[in-house]
Amino acid sequence: MLHTVDYLVIAVYLIGVVIFGIKSAGKQRSTKDYFLGSKELPWWAICFSIVATETSTLTVIGIPAVAYGGNMTFFQLTFGYLTGRIVVAAVFLPRYMRGEMQTAYSFLGERFGPNMQRLSSVTFLATRLLADGVRLFATAIPIRIIALSAGYDIGYPIIILGIGVLTAIYTYVGGFKAVVWMDVVQMTLYVSGALLTIILLSYSLPDGTFSSLIEAGKTKVFYVDFSMQAILTQPYVLVTAVIGGGIFSMASHGTDQLIVQRLLSCKSLGDARKALIGSSLFVMVQFAIFLVVGALLWSFYSGANVTELGLSRMDEVFPKYIVEQLPIGVSGLVLAGILAAAMSTLSSSLNALASSSMTDLFSKQVARLDEAAALRLSKLMTLGWAVVFVLFATLFENMQNPVVELGLSIASFTYGALLGAFLLGLAFRRVQEKEAMIAFVCSVVLMVIIIFGVWTTAEGEWIFLFYPSAQIKASLGLTSIAWPWFTALGTLITLGVGSLLSILHK
Repeated sequence: MLHTVDYLVIAVYLIGVVIFGIKSAGKQRSTKDYFLGSKELPWWAICFSIVATETSTLTVIGIPAVAYGGNMTFFQLTFGYLTGRIVVAAVFLPRYMRGEMQTAYSFLGERFGPNMQRLSSVTFLATRLLADGVRLFATAIPIRIIALSAGYDIGYPIIILGIGVLTAIYTYVGGFKAVVWMDVVQMTLYVSGALLTIILLSYSLPDGTFSSLIEAGKTKVFYVDFSMQAILTQPYVLVTAVIGGGIFSMASHGTDQLIVQRLLSCKSLGDARKALIGSSLFVMVQFAIFLVVGALLWSFYSGANVTELGLSRMDEVFPKYIVEQLPIGVSGLVLAGILAAAMSTLSSSLNALASSSMTDLFSKQVARLDEAAALRLSKLMTLGWAVVFVLFATLFENMQNPVVELGLSIASFTYGALLGAFLLGLAFRRVQEKEAMIAFVCSVVLMVIIIFGVWTTAEGEWIFLFYPSAQIKASLGLTSIAWPWFTALGTLITLGVGSLLSILHK
């Protein structure tokens, strides 16, 4: 059970977050101040904010779960992430930084028209709602472990509501500046907690632990297999991780308003590039840290499975160790770090969703308002999205996959359509708005069919079976296409349909 000191540490953190977020807001006179921080923030703060936003609780508890149940081949994705961000820095950022854009989808509005801008914005809103709903749910996992250790069985919905309310307060008041500076603090907190966990785990394990990890294959980083079956179905084989992960990173950091909003808030193109590339290097370090945590936990618990540990899902292993094994005060600090990771992502999402709603969906109505009224509406939009987030996060309670994989795969439904639309706008001058919209919709629909319906059996045969039950998947040994390829496939569909349709008009 946690000690009173641990509860005090967590309480001080939660109260401090709200106070610091409000204090760091500064003066807000317009929506530009509220959504872009007046473009006054230093590039390194934006860099840390990008890292804190994309890692979240999925990283803190999900990646150790991946390493605990497998090995460290997940790290190969970071090579693709770096490649994808380099492409975004070279190709996308110069276009974004030319004008006075407040969202990524303003580019599509300028290139194609307002209907394409609205369509892409609605797609972003739906995707972010689902993906970050998973992240918010993931945060409730360690909190529930705490409650159970103290003898209280608090349901996930109550925990999700509490986290949502606290995050919404400082996001509503502080706007983008508060979000960024809180991201810097929160990233420092959860990384420090993970490093401290590694140190304590290392001292508690017997000599020869590293050798046993090597013998069990837990330290394996590179997974090379050039067979087509492995490339198409194994998410962490090297080719898939680098190419698929690279295209995924191009979409997430080049077309997702959650990240693009931070790049647009930089003072110059050079600052935006430094923030983007620097974030990739920090993500590499973070992935390595949390994979090591998972491997050491596997050794600490002697490779016990979830049932033997008395847990319901792999993502509960790290929280279990925090509550039961860490010293007094340290448990509270690490748990505060997990909350920090979650709240940084949630606050970023709330601000980005409100920004996209105001700029892309209700631009005509907002244009009729004065700055003070538009600012008030922006804050109300933030509160509205907070309510929706809390409701959606409760939908994922019965999911059994590691939450980090679930969160990444959800974004893959639409990332290909978004990235394909941007590439159509950049590279295909003949493509018009109607053609781009048809290609966009075709991509999303076909990706739903592919993700839910295309499978390979244990014998290596490809079949189409839409949304089979768990029993059917188990009996046939069904495996889907590896999730890093989803974005690549969606992009190819969008480019193919859009370019073919453009040939039909004069």
